[in-house]
Amino acid sequence: MAPCTVKPETFAAGADLPPSDFGKRGPVLSQRLDALAQPLIHGCKSNRSILRPLSLPSSVSLVVNVASQCGFTDQHYRDLQQLQRDLGPHHFNVLAFPCNQFGQQEPDSNKEIESFARRTYSVSFPMFSKISVTGAGAHPAFKYLTQTSGKDPTWNFWKYLVAPDGKVVGAWDPTVSVEEIRPQITALVRKLILKKREDL
Repeated sequence: MAPCTVKPETFAAGADLPPSDFGKRGPVLSQRLDALAQPLIHGCKSNRSILRPLSLPSSVSLVVNVASQCGFTDQHYRDLQQLQRDLGPHHFNVLAFPCNQFGQQEPDSNKEIESFARRTYSVSFPMFSKISVTGAGAHPAFKYLTQTSGKDPTWNFWKYLVAPDGKVVGAWDPTVSVEEIRPQITALVRKLILKKREDL
């Protein structure tokens, strides 16, 4: 597996992003995901079956641009899958978007990417077809994430935390581990669960 040879200073500083930074009436993420035309890797007939948690007050999401041949791959995939096991799928989902823009470290086909992730890490979270996440050809989903958070992905495994209402509440570069942000994710999920109980 090829290492990531990028220098640490390439990353913009990852940071917690309080909801107030983005305003209280920003568009929900689902509105920016409507243009996703490619099928999901995990055999879903419609991408909307997975995107729905982003548009309804039922799920917290961690959106990640993934790559199979990066130095960050092993630890991130292991931690992301553990997070999915612990918190998903009813109140939380990792949403993985393969991308080959950084170091050409995701060169394979969607089927090969799926096979690698399932075989090596037994992933159970949704994986989308390969997309661009930055530049003129960036997918609308990532355009929304970066415009809303003010954080452009500069390498593989950027992580964007999306609240049930579609607002981006955190963004972190790959040098910030999944375990470091687990407390914030868990707190958001617990808040969602409590709200659901109150609404019963």
